[in-house]
Amino acid sequence: MLSASWRSAVAGVCFILFGIGGIGLSLVVLPLARLLRGGRRAHERRARVLVRHSFLALLAVLQVLRILRVEARNLASLRPSGAVLVLANHPSYLDIVVLIAHIPDAVCVVKSKLWSNPFFGGVVRAAGYIPNDEPQSLIPDCAARLAQGLPLIVFPEGTRSVPGTPLHFVRGAAHIALATGVPILPVLLGCEPRVLARGAKWYQMPARTFCITLRALPCTSAAALLPAKGAGARSLTQVLERFFIDHLQGHERLAA
Repeated sequence: MLSASWRSAVAGVCFILFGIGGIGLSLVVLPLARLLRGGRRAHERRARVLVRHSFLALLAVLQVLRILRVEARNLASLRPSGAVLVLANHPSYLDIVVLIAHIPDAVCVVKSKLWSNPFFGGVVRAAGYIPNDEPQSLIPDCAARLAQGLPLIVFPEGTRSVPGTPLHFVRGAAHIALATGVPILPVLLGCEPRVLARGAKWYQMPARTFCITLRALPCTSAAALLPAKGAGARSLTQVLERFFIDHLQGHERLAA
């Protein structure tokens, strides 16, 4: 059995190579891709394809090396035919990697510091992802991506969960759902044992393979979830939070 220190070393090498790959995409591959025909949307779509396949490659390497195992259920639901708001809980740093790898042509809201990151800033800008540092434009920007028929990934918690604390959602996801009226695709994520959670270091790897579980639930809508017609973002946030808490309990039992 591989030791925790060996797994940490292997994971570290993988993330270093992934960072180098991000620079290569930003400085070489994506600029060359822009020479191909098409306007801004076509360039962004090509960038998202490159990002998705890079994430698939990273997950494949981690699984071959027995660092990680991914178990996905209801994969057909993760290939929507039109605009959908993908809402997921956020237990691990790798959640966005797993989601983008499994949802073709998805866009997401990213932290502003990633926008200027020397490794991945060029990639997230080229892919048309949405920075979260301008609250007044965040909802219109999300609505614009959804109007293009793209899946939009949002973590209602706003950041990674703190292990051992109750799930807590902020109102951003509810505002997007109410403003756009698009279907909501809830996705339940689990990580056992817990790795790369909020406050954890990248080198803190368990002595055994950790497993990320992903399960898509049937699509719903803000109107179907709200207890009363005309209820606002506060009510929808509370309903979504309760919805995820209830379903995550069943998800954890299923994954056990």
